[in-house]
Amino acid sequence: MVPFITFEGGEGSGKTVQARALHRKLLRAAVPALLIYEPGGTPLGRRIGRWLKWSRAAEMSPLSELLLFNASRAQLVRDVIEPNLKNGTVVICDRYIDSTVAYQGYARGLDLETVRRINDISTGGLRPDLTVLLDIPVEEGFARKKDRAQDRFEQEDMTFHRRVREGYLALAAAEPERWLVIDARQSRGEIARLVWPRVSRLLVEILGSENQVAE
Repeated sequence: MVPFITFEGGEGSGKTVQARALHRKLLRAAVPALLIYEPGGTPLGRRIGRWLKWSRAAEMSPLSELLLFNASRAQLVRDVIEPNLKNGTVVICDRYIDSTVAYQGYARGLDLETVRRINDISTGGLRPDLTVLLDIPVEEGFARKKDRAQDRFEQEDMTFHRRVREGYLALAAAEPERWLVIDARQSRGEIARLVWPRVSRLLVEILGSENQVAE
């Protein structure tokens, strides 16, 4: 099966920009690729995403967040990710299971094993082949996002977001073969140049032909 690639990072890290850049590069290289995001990617996921990020009706518990993210994710895996991977399309996802571990586990304080079990149930155990973490100090990330409306998560205090960052770095350290950690303070072009060799090697390993992933 072709690679499943995810992008992770805290607020203002530039992960969405880099996910889009990789998607364009794969298409230019004639590699079928699909870019999706979480929470979203399906009609149900988009609706849940609005509840999670913009609801002001009532305070949402960490467990409710966890279950809602995974309801969206279960639909996305079944309807979008798995069918495309089976059909030979590289799937790039802007956030996935590791966001839930970082935000609802490390930052919200839910039991990490519980978070992982629920993630596994919702995905059927589907894990990324490569996860790119764009790491940036919290204050610098938020400085990039000034003058923009903030969702529920962006409105959390700096201590919360520092725990998110610590969570991501702990996940990457525990599984270095899957993660590529990049200093997100670099230019967009330099970050993209650091991402491509790892993606290219992964494609060659799976597709078995360097011709299919030429520059």
